[in-house]
Amino acid sequence: MSRLYSQTFGDFKCAYCGHIVSSTHWLSGVNNRNHCPYCLWSRHVDLYAAGDRLSACKASMQPIALTTKRSRNKYASGRGELMLVHLCTGCRDVSINRIAADDDADMLLEVFNISLTLPIRTQNLLLESEIEILTSSSFPQMQLQLFGCISQVCATELV
Repeated sequence: MSRLYSQTFGDFKCAYCGHIVSSTHWLSGVNNRNHCPYCLWSRHVDLYAAGDRLSACKASMQPIALTTKRSRNKYASGRGELMLVHLCTGCRDVSINRIAADDDADMLLEVFNISLTLPIRTQNLLLESEIEILTSSSFPQMQLQLFGCISQVCATELV
């Protein structure tokens, strides 16, 4: 099965930025790599469950926000594992994806900042999907999870 898996779900070229993306588990820390660690864009490939690759859409999925996974199948703005929210540019489906170990932390921060000004239509779509995105009050917790430090301490250490 591992041979079939690697041939079917292997490395890919990002349709958005063109980088070659490795699907190697030890590099990304995730079992089903579905987004580019450089630009964070994805492709609408899964239909029912992560890794099923059954979606007929195949359109690009834009990273639009961050949320947290508090428990199985519950996404909210509280503490928990950071998750990336994608919006399909084709069918406007919303998906939640685990942040991979090799994802660009600065790009994740950029997605967070962009999410603070999402259009009302997109905000309503997320509410309908019962997804609470991180808000400005979540910034210190998000910064701690991404960079291991908060606020001014991060700014001086990251420079």
